[in-house]
Amino acid sequence: METEIVSEFLPFGRIYKDGRVERLTGTEVIPPSLDPANDVVSKDVVYSPEHNLSVRLFLPHKSTDDNKLPLLIYIHGGAWIIESPFSPLYHNYVTELVKSANCLAVSIQYRRAPEHPIPAAYEDSWSAIEWIFSHSDGSGPVDWINEHADFDRVFLGGDSAGANMSHHMAMRAGKEKLSPRIKGVAIVHPAFWGTDPVDEEDVQDAETRSGIAEVWEKIASPNSVNGTDDPLFNVVGSDSDFSGLGCEKVLVAVAGKDVFVRQGLGYAAKLERSGWGGDVEVVVEEEEGHVFHLQNPNSESALKFFDKFVEFITGSE
Repeated sequence: METEIVSEFLPFGRIYKDGRVERLTGTEVIPPSLDPANDVVSKDVVYSPEHNLSVRLFLPHKSTDDNKLPLLIYIHGGAWIIESPFSPLYHNYVTELVKSANCLAVSIQYRRAPEHPIPAAYEDSWSAIEWIFSHSDGSGPVDWINEHADFDRVFLGGDSAGANMSHHMAMRAGKEKLSPRIKGVAIVHPAFWGTDPVDEEDVQDAETRSGIAEVWEKIASPNSVNGTDDPLFNVVGSDSDFSGLGCEKVLVAVAGKDVFVRQGLGYAAKLERSGWGGDVEVVVEEEEGHVFHLQNPNSESALKFFDKFVEFITGSE
């Protein structure tokens, strides 16, 4: 096996001379289970045979056939490089959301960099959303979605890179007039960035800025013509128009010690100025860092945010 490293992108992984990618974190998986432990059952279903991609479905165990539930579509984070719907981090968190919100959840697997650079992850996420919405008339391939999903209460959410993609999926939903319309989108600690800080309080340190830029430009999206100013990444600082966002309400969550905090606040402000017309709610945890709610889910701050996320889903009933 090749041992010569040609590229190291810590803390995520390494690339070897023969092209092999070694991920250093976010590789562990939990199998789905139809055992109603934790009052939630789960199963994996292939949505893209072409790319061998699946979604993981989560259903409250006590659901009955005439019980239509809110539908949460979740896009995981991990810098477009690590993690999956099957990792303990995301399996456990989505399980708890499903249990507390009494909703059906579909967590999306997508192709990851560096083997599959951006825009593959975006293309896959949209393909999965289209596949999910093929069930909206009750005739899709998966009974759980046909029988239990209330397509008038669809929520899209994600954290970090997944929050970035959730924004872009909502924009595409608006552009392509996805029907029924998505009810709400949760943008949690979004990975938005650009060459220049968005304001004087944004990260000014050149080394930090270049470190984040390097992950995007060398690993996640080496084909971006304009690097970190690619509109996929530079959502706040670019001239992109948010007015067509395809949902009714947005929850933006930021953490005060997260490098992306000013980007997240700038996103909410830009959305409110855009003429979009929906409702924007901003939640700030000043003393917490990036994805604290996943890293330490039982902390006081994490439980507070968890309740807010659940309320975002259930408050439309």
